[in-house]
Amino acid sequence: MPTVEEVIEIAVPVRTAYNQWTQFKCFPRFMSVVKRVEQINPVVTHWVIGFGPVRREFKAEIVEQQPDSHLVWQSLERRPCLRGRVSFSSVAPDRTEVTVWIETTRPGLADTATNALGVTRRVVRAELRNFKEYIEGVGEESGAWRASIHNGHVQPVEPEPPRSRVPRWPVG
Repeated sequence: MPTVEEVIEIAVPVRTAYNQWTQFKCFPRFMSVVKRVEQINPVVTHWVIGFGPVRREFKAEIVEQQPDSHLVWQSLERRPCLRGRVSFSSVAPDRTEVTVWIETTRPGLADTATNALGVTRRVVRAELRNFKEYIEGVGEESGAWRASIHNGHVQPVEPEPPRSRVPRWPVG
């Protein structure tokens, strides 16, 4: 099974990076291969992805999710079978390391050639750079989903009090 692992450091806190990553419907804003994402329920999403003339649709299930730490997913279709993990690690109060790991089993000669040429790795690397540019440019998440998921069961996390905004200049 071909696997891809890419790591990038982003100049935002872990919470900000994680919160933005959970906003799947926003992925088409910054990821060129993601055309549409629909959240069917808290653990299932429907994805439309495309690269050049090729378009694929699949449903993915979030198998495990821990706020500010990681999420693990797998496609619900058998062909192609996709599995992935996204991990978030704080490297400083305002810096996060994001690691994306994807494993695929795809039928067919064209997909074997795509993996052999490293196209999947280049696409994942480019999309991570797009995410970095987007969240660093905006500076804050557009929303958040703060529950944990274990074996398909959603466990709400206690809400955090709203963050106070500190003015950038003295008010007086």
